[in-house]
Amino acid sequence: MTHGFDTLQVHAGARPDPATGARQTPIYQTTAYVFRDADHAAALFNLQEVGYIYSRLTNPTVAALQERVATLEGGAGAVCCSSGHAAQIMALFPLMGPGLNIVASTRAYGGTITQFSQTIKRFGWSCKFVDFDDLGAVEAAIDDNTRAVFCETIANPGGYITDLDAIAAIADKAGLPLIVDNTSATPYLCRPIEHGATLVVHSLTKYMTGNGTVTGGAVVDSGTFDWSASGKFPSLSDPEPAYHGLKFHETFGSLAFTFHSIAIGLRDLGMTMNPQGAHYTLMGIETLSLRMRRHVENAERVAAWLEQHPAIEQVTYAGLPSSPYHDRVAKICPEGAGGLFTVALKGGYESCTKFVDALQIFSHVANLGDARSLVIHSASTTHRQLSEEQQIAAGAAPNVVRISIGIEDPEDLIADLEQALAQAG
Repeated sequence: MTHGFDTLQVHAGARPDPATGARQTPIYQTTAYVFRDADHAAALFNLQEVGYIYSRLTNPTVAALQERVATLEGGAGAVCCSSGHAAQIMALFPLMGPGLNIVASTRAYGGTITQFSQTIKRFGWSCKFVDFDDLGAVEAAIDDNTRAVFCETIANPGGYITDLDAIAAIADKAGLPLIVDNTSATPYLCRPIEHGATLVVHSLTKYMTGNGTVTGGAVVDSGTFDWSASGKFPSLSDPEPAYHGLKFHETFGSLAFTFHSIAIGLRDLGMTMNPQGAHYTLMGIETLSLRMRRHVENAERVAAWLEQHPAIEQVTYAGLPSSPYHDRVAKICPEGAGGLFTVALKGGYESCTKFVDALQIFSHVANLGDARSLVIHSASTTHRQLSEEQQIAAGAAPNVVRISIGIEDPEDLIADLEQALAQAG
């Protein structure tokens, strides 16, 4: 039987606890698990049997979350980890090696730009940033050493929507996996795998949990990529010395990436998600569709009001008919353009800081996707480490404020914005 999204967000991965009958998934707050006998232990360590060994690798609460996220995204499997940033490294880890590169969109979260332009250099990896609206430039940036193409469905901070189908066609032609960060959209608004994505990454910290209580990440594997076709992905296609020459793709097929991420990625990188965090996220996902509908409804109303305000130079929300990306909403995000966008203030940098300080309902925090409405001046915070040119390219110019619309009464949000804009001059 095929179930709808609203049913799956409550039930996928969650079964009554076999020991107690507990209906909510328990928090398995344990480090290790008792083996039945020596043969059972050996089979687990040889990857001949699936089970629990040690909570750096697998945990029943986290496993329930992994199944739920994979199901909602339409993937073969998923691995959860400690944060969205961890998820990005986990996604790249089996694909990359010294001297290899990725091609990524210029429209990305400031922390992602820093991670890809600076931090991954320490592994000998590199990144080429390209305007993903220029399909010719994306294709031209791919070379013999490229191992992945990376973008966000709804880009943070500007709410820009990527033409995933067009980018997937380019990646597919080059025989490369497309990695899509679906944090801002969630699988309720978009399922990137249906648009050709190989891997989907999430910061579960944001809309998926939805209550600002935990950090967490996930990598969802579509299970559709042929890791053995080109010889470019030896970690997945070639014998693995740590497991007596086991070949992950040959042995695990559509779950090759997921098993590798657990058996080697979590084993050696240790980016583990804690079971209590997984529990909060499971509870958050139960109301995902309800919250996302309200985020979209509120964002459409608030963005339309802001667009008419004399102090506002521009609103970037793709849900507005004036947006150059409005035509992508129906194609990529048919349930709506999300709850994230930016506004450019005519008064510049100083007006932005005064505006942020004057808001009362909106919380000034470095987060998005909360039930509460949030605001941040990206140029002085999340994108501060970038040059002004990079800030502008990322949609975080000095006169721009990022707004994450929550699920409050929209009239209250508009009233708060109105009084803050008046104080900002």
